[in-house]
Amino acid sequence: MTRALEYQGYAARIEFDAEDEVFVGHVLGIADRISFHSARAAELQAAFRAAVDHYLEDCRAIARAAAESGLQPGH
Repeated sequence: MTRALEYQGYAARIEFDAEDEVFVGHVLGIADRISFHSARAAELQAAFRAAVDHYLEDCRAIARAAAESGLQPGH
């Protein structure tokens, strides 16, 4: 079963990089690139939230509107 992580209207897909033995996540539905990683599955949610928060802070710092996800909640 695959389930995307969701936070503040953004969703992410998670993949496992077997070569580096790390989980890698990418935020879906926006043109901007937001990615995150963790060696432990239990830490993925925190890494995802930190990446989204960092993205939103960067957008505020440069007075740029954050991209809105085209994804529907729960999908």
